[in-house]
Amino acid sequence: MMKDKIQIENISKTFGNTVANNNINLLIKTGSVHGLAGENGSGKSTLASIICGMQKSDTGTMLKDGLPYLPLNPIEANDKHVAMVVQELGIIGMLPPAINMFLGKTDQFSKSGIVNVKMIQKAAKEQFEKWELPIIPLTGVTEKLSIEQRKILELARALASDPDLLILDEISQALSQDTREALYKFIKKFTEQGKSILMITHDLEEMMKICDTISVLRDGEVIETKSSQQFTISELQKIMIGREVSGNYYRDDHKEDFQQDIILKVNNLSFGHEIENINFDLYKGEILGICGLSDAGIHSVGKVLFGLESGFTGTITDVVSGKNLKTPQDVLKVKGAYLSKDRDADGLMLKASVGQNLTIPNASLIAGPLGFMNPKKVRELSESARKNFEIKCEGVGSIIGQLSGGNKQKVNLSRWLIRDLNFIILDCPTRGVDVGVKAYIYGVLKKAKKDGIGIIMITDELTEALGMADRILVMREHKQSGMLSREKDFSAEKMAEVML
Repeated sequence: MMKDKIQIENISKTFGNTVANNNINLLIKTGSVHGLAGENGSGKSTLASIICGMQKSDTGTMLKDGLPYLPLNPIEANDKHVAMVVQELGIIGMLPPAINMFLGKTDQFSKSGIVNVKMIQKAAKEQFEKWELPIIPLTGVTEKLSIEQRKILELARALASDPDLLILDEISQALSQDTREALYKFIKKFTEQGKSILMITHDLEEMMKICDTISVLRDGEVIETKSSQQFTISELQKIMIGREVSGNYYRDDHKEDFQQDIILKVNNLSFGHEIENINFDLYKGEILGICGLSDAGIHSVGKVLFGLESGFTGTITDVVSGKNLKTPQDVLKVKGAYLSKDRDADGLMLKASVGQNLTIPNASLIAGPLGFMNPKKVRELSESARKNFEIKCEGVGSIIGQLSGGNKQKVNLSRWLIRDLNFIILDCPTRGVDVGVKAYIYGVLKKAKKDGIGIIMITDELTEALGMADRILVMREHKQSGMLSREKDFSAEKMAEVML
């Protein structure tokens, strides 16, 4: 009879007055996928960090394969065949991907103190081949990889320690649909070998599809554990947040609904090998979705539209002013804005306060007569945004890096929406947030749409695009392959037909 992979008994962890985990009991079976559901701040990542040795519990015990297990650090956890792919990217940008895979473990490739880089590259390639992972560049510098490629690298790095318990903390929300399918194929292969996975994901449909068992955490406690087949999506949502999700999660209408005034005209937009010949108009009060597979170039469209990439051809025209937009400054001047997919690297100043993150992009709104920021206006603007966008923090002086993913994204979004905008480009606006925050963001976007703001929503989640957009621009192999209308074309089958 096979032993349980890991048994967690009465684990508790506090940070000051905050109770992160309270008397957690959990059983992860050998050869299974165990899902951990809960809102941001429910204690999921804390529990995962205890299991992989990043945190030490205050009380409680753990058994792995029937033996006492209490790693003091991730290296000890790796030695016990436990590894974790963390929610926030944890790799060194200036190093090559292959070196990142074996960072801290290069002794096996060394002779007389000299590291054999070719041996490392060979070992890295073998890991990708062994687990049939999507191929990524293993040479060059890691910072040039996309978020999706970096997530796959993180997975490969975890697998390099030969784990039989693998913790996946929000890996899939950075992935496009085809790469997700590759991940699911890997998970099946991994568990068929008698290995186990603890999976944390805010995508509840994914959790229901992939996991054998699901445990729901709320306020640091396990509220319910049962087979995934015994849950429904609505039940999971209710247990996670302690109430029904209010209002309509997505839109409840089934037709295009926007004004006839055009805000942006994009003609023959091309950029290197990334995007080719993109054409569309964005209307006032429209949500225009942009979708495609991992190599389609959808995220490059957002960067080019905001002027982050130079050397593109074609035109991006602000219809109101008649100006062609080429730089971020051009976009901001015509009341445009942009949210990057990678909010921590490209959007927020993680060591600065909530107030600073909210006000610095809006300095012109709160400047005094001589151009200096007015302290009173700074406080008023920060507190107003915190209240109106329901940002959970101790105060606007809180360091933003210490907030949950959902509250970081609320700050990221609100710092633009407190401006007088004509349009906003959103790249994966709900990545890494829980169901409650997701529903909240959708509500904010519905209001922005009603206020006449044009929204370009680039997303890897097809259900999100189908649920929120008026039209969807579909890309395939860096080109525009179709434009779907909410009134007649919105179905997963039609999307797949155009996308594939």
